[in-house]
Amino acid sequence: MSSFAELGNDLYSGRRSFDIVGKRKVWYITSAVLIVLSLVGLFGRGLNFGIEFSGGSEFRISAVDNLENYEDRASKALAEASPDAVASVTLVGNDTVRLQTGQLTNDIAEEARVDLADAFGVEASEVTSSFVGPSWGQTVTNKALQALVAFLVLVSIVLALYFRTWKMAAAAMVALLHDVVFTVGTYALLGIEVSPASMIGFLTILGYSIYDTIVVFDKVKENTDYAISSKRMTYAEGANLAVNQTLVRSINTSVVALLPVATIVVIGILFIGPGTLLDLAIALLIGIAIGTFSSIFIATPLLVHLRESEPEMKALAKGVAKREKSAPVVEQSNDSDDDDVDDDADAAAQGGNENTSATRESVAGRTVHPYAERGPRNQPKRTRRSRR
Repeated sequence: MSSFAELGNDLYSGRRSFDIVGKRKVWYITSAVLIVLSLVGLFGRGLNFGIEFSGGSEFRISAVDNLENYEDRASKALAEASPDAVASVTLVGNDTVRLQTGQLTNDIAEEARVDLADAFGVEASEVTSSFVGPSWGQTVTNKALQALVAFLVLVSIVLALYFRTWKMAAAAMVALLHDVVFTVGTYALLGIEVSPASMIGFLTILGYSIYDTIVVFDKVKENTDYAISSKRMTYAEGANLAVNQTLVRSINTSVVALLPVATIVVIGILFIGPGTLLDLAIALLIGIAIGTFSSIFIATPLLVHLRESEPEMKALAKGVAKREKSAPVVEQSNDSDDDDVDDDADAAAQGGNENTSATRESVAGRTVHPYAERGPRNQPKRTRRSRR
């Protein structure tokens, strides 16, 4: 752990650095592959909408003692009442079987409820049936889309005003959409059921992703403002330093956020079963992980890509390059340095002041004034003032 903390200190101070901005083509290609896979899932397999969106009937069989082959037993019991019905059977908790199917009439639903009770050896009162209409799911979808659009518009305005450039807002929005598309595409590829809780998870991802991006961008703004004013580094160098300075923080924040979410996912799959908690946790698990990636490897490199074409940034880069070429190269050699130190010591011992130049250059390359070189003991004494 101490080595990780030391790495964080080295990255913040600049002693060590990862060329994240310079290798942005690698991250662009990686991101493009992820997006293509997501789009294949979305347009190829499509999303597996839950009963709340598609509508249908749901049965829950509680207090089941024997869960052996529960999927086949539930499907056969439903087929006796409705031969054409297609069922989705899952285990909820330790003793509850959930069966979802298309819309059934009241008579068929009642018959299926009795058949399910017989198949699992429970009382008919332990089997509950409910019907969900598709209009409710459509309402939830419309509200979620409205919330998404409002969120994106407001965040874009706030970022543009806070950072005083629309390019930062644009880079943050691209990273945000990248996270949402990948998360939804993963749901499609894996066939994970999309429920209203999943929609809430998708919207929660937006908040986390934009928060992490703003933290990185705030450091980017600080470093790049210094780079522009001092002209000691390019815009890309200042941005890359900012990403390195916030790298360990982003990783730590993501790990702390992912640990409880991953625990919920594991417990939900092994013990609790499908439900609101598991649906929300899966969305957060995927979204937080990809949000950390986009904040580090997509948002800042894209921002640099957008701003490097500005005339001011081009002039800054040329000035830094010219300054680096004209900077004197100090070649340090142990033997020569020792000789210089010995010569200076001999000259001081002889009391010689042959070197009458206004300034002299020390071994470290720093200019030292002759007065400072002589030391306080060689300074002229002040005349004491007479006391009245």
